[in-house]
Amino acid sequence: MQGFGVHTSMWTMSWDRDGAEKAISAAVENRMDFIEIALLNPEAVDAAHSRALLEKHQLRSVCSLGLPEPVWASKNPEGAIGFLRTAIEKTASIGAEALSGVIYGGIGERSGLPPTQKELDNVARVLEAASAHAMQHGIALGIEPVNRYESHLINTAAQGVEMIERVGADNIFLHLDTYHMNIEEKGAGNGILDGREHLRYIHLSESDRGTPGEGTCDWDEIFVSLAAIGFNGGLAMESFVNMPPEIAHGLSVWRPVARSEAEVMGNGLPFLRNKAAQYRLI
Repeated sequence: MQGFGVHTSMWTMSWDRDGAEKAISAAVENRMDFIEIALLNPEAVDAAHSRALLEKHQLRSVCSLGLPEPVWASKNPEGAIGFLRTAIEKTASIGAEALSGVIYGGIGERSGLPPTQKELDNVARVLEAASAHAMQHGIALGIEPVNRYESHLINTAAQGVEMIERVGADNIFLHLDTYHMNIEEKGAGNGILDGREHLRYIHLSESDRGTPGEGTCDWDEIFVSLAAIGFNGGLAMESFVNMPPEIAHGLSVWRPVARSEAEVMGNGLPFLRNKAAQYRLI
């Protein structure tokens, strides 16, 4: 998971044959090192088709998801384990390197209270089982802390590290996101420092999830901190342009955050690439 990539939400949130062809073609055209596939419905994905396309274009990939409400790990650990087993197997069949995201819960999962010990115990149990299954398939698992409006379970890098170290599996890593860090961390740099030993992947997302460079994220702080810890993992631009209603609801996005895909790719992508190059991360 090295180099510069992009989340496939830039072009599609439906990873069917048409969505895969559109996103992979666009990623290749924009010279991405890898793509992050939104694996929201693993069972429906034509893995052979995706793998053939990726191999044809020599494009690497990772997958990501949030758990559907019926199998939230905090409430239904057995259901979550089953869902993640399927997702891990599909990730391996696609030829992707990792499955990451809110694999410990749902996007929009909020109890209205701090996480209970039972909820965290259930999450740890799920991740222990999932990491063992992923190890058998050569897949790494990423935990992405998200902001308080999207989950009450894991919001900061320090909380992510605590769960990773509790599970203790060699194939689990920390996946940070600058949008969430802009809300939850006492400075993005501190979040990066807190996660340094486990950090292998980061979403580069603006403060409003729109075009990078046009919001309030302190990009110099972010990139200098990554350079300071010797980060050599995946840098993935994530800006939401195409979202189905259920994802928009979970993310609480009620208006367009960018005028168009062309704006994000034409302005945001060069901005981030230049910053990454400035700090010698690519």
